[in-house]
Amino acid sequence: MRIPPRLSAARRTLRRPRLPAFTRTVRRPKLPAFTHTIRFRLTVLYSGLLFVLTALVLGGTYFAVERSGEAHPVTRQFTASKYVDNVYVGEIEAVKVQEVEAAVNYETLANLRRFSLVILGGLAVTSLALGWILSGRALRPVRAISRTAAEIQATDLSQRIRLEGPKDELRDLADTVDSMLDRLDEAFRAQRQLIDDASHELRSPLAIIRANLDAVLTAEESDEQERRAAASSVDRATTRMTRLVEDLLATARRNAPALADADVDLAAVAGEACEEFASLAAERGLLLRRRLTTGLTVIGDHDALRRAVGNLLSNAVRLAPADTRITVSAGRTESWLWTSVRDEGPGILDDDQARVFDRFWRAGGNGGGRDRHAGLGLAIVRQIVESHAGQIRLFSRVGEGSTFVLWLPAPGAGQASSGPPDEQPS
Repeated sequence: MRIPPRLSAARRTLRRPRLPAFTRTVRRPKLPAFTHTIRFRLTVLYSGLLFVLTALVLGGTYFAVERSGEAHPVTRQFTASKYVDNVYVGEIEAVKVQEVEAAVNYETLANLRRFSLVILGGLAVTSLALGWILSGRALRPVRAISRTAAEIQATDLSQRIRLEGPKDELRDLADTVDSMLDRLDEAFRAQRQLIDDASHELRSPLAIIRANLDAVLTAEESDEQERRAAASSVDRATTRMTRLVEDLLATARRNAPALADADVDLAAVAGEACEEFASLAAERGLLLRRRLTTGLTVIGDHDALRRAVGNLLSNAVRLAPADTRITVSAGRTESWLWTSVRDEGPGILDDDQARVFDRFWRAGGNGGGRDRHAGLGLAIVRQIVESHAGQIRLFSRVGEGSTFVLWLPAPGAGQASSGPPDEQPS
């Protein structure tokens, strides 16, 4: 029995095994790295535009020359009889003058075409080389910017581009980047300064709380009055820490003033600072003496001024030798109110007195080598006093001790243009 062709083809289709379908991935040829640079694109753009412009000029010239006259090879020739002295010598091939002129034009156009192609080829190569060199020179500031940006790290923002040359767009870009780096560096410094200030300022209240807990609150021999005084000192220290954190946060956010102005009793501020450090002074065998004149009112922030006096007392208690005296005084001289902290410590060298209020500075010769503090306490004191329109002065001699005086303007008094008195108040 003969199977029809259609059924036979269908059987072959059914019997044919199905092959798995594979997705064919077409890989594009990978171009060299330099082809992805701006320098390469500028080179190609510059060379392409120059090539097209030259081709248009040469093409227009060729078209104008071609249209100016007839040009074609010699197509029509004639046979002429040649006679010499009326004697027939034979026949020669001859053409008309117009044919000769057309042939000359044709060869001229051919030469022009060949020379134009050679010029275009040489121009293409030359323009690529010139474009690569010129684009490299033009983009050299960009490479300097990218190289400097790659070397800069978040922990070291001291590097700058400082691009020299003409005041063009790239110079403006470099100056903008430098300005941005200045702002970033300032922000990072402010952040580090905030952390250092917080750690330094929180150390004193914590030390006060710990000293009162160890010396009074956990001691069985302490009486009720001592416990109340210690509890009051601990309460002031915790309040000080709370206010300190709020001030630091307000300073960091820069959207609210860190100092609240009010009428402040300067003698009360100095007295509270003395109470806070009384336990620490007693532990080190120091005599803490107060010479406070009552009725000294200044306009400012109570906690900030107490913090300033507390920082001075902290340094005095830490550096003064045992069995010596620390004197805290407050008074008025003309239109200025003052409070001072005097110790009998090692003193400060004359060359170091101008730098003692700088941040992170610590004395290296007279006992400062063993000081592990960050060197922020006196800088914070100066900041607080200057925010109250006052000044801080230092009087010190090596081996005799130091006296720090906080001068604050009295409310309603005419402040002299020369500032507070230069001599040490008695």
